[in-house]
Amino acid sequence: MHNPNTKIPAGLNVSVMFEIEHRLEEKGIARKDIIASAMELYVPHGIGAEEAVVRLDAKISKAFEDPNVSSLLLGAILLEDELYWQRKNSEIAEDPVFLLSDEIIGMAIAEVIGGTYARFEFTRYDQKKPGLLGKLGPFLDDAVAGLIAGCTSRLYSESM
Repeated sequence: MHNPNTKIPAGLNVSVMFEIEHRLEEKGIARKDIIASAMELYVPHGIGAEEAVVRLDAKISKAFEDPNVSSLLLGAILLEDELYWQRKNSEIAEDPVFLLSDEIIGMAIAEVIGGTYARFEFTRYDQKKPGLLGKLGPFLDDAVAGLIAGCTSRLYSESM
């Protein structure tokens, strides 16, 4: 489980190392769209929508700096390119039920950021696929849903 007190070694800037935000943007996944998708299923827990947007933005920034989150997001990007876009006629072109690695990546991202509760939040976003999630392929929709779920779950926990 992610320890929010874990310090990244000095000089290690994972967001620069993996260029994860830039790589997501290249796939049409802008941070503002991630936040907009998160807000479609947002449940106020004593935090108004405007404040939630600001706090989610900060949580996403922090998540992009986590080497575990960044590497899982990078894995989803590479898997989607290799197994989905480059093989449009393959057996996974329609995100079949036997393809589980995409769900596992999404759940892992959610749990690294937000702990066990985030797995339940992941299920909400994975099933409803709000906003941008409904437009992504099988790996990136779950990876971004995991990012959202982890950040919203942490936000909810902190507001209690």
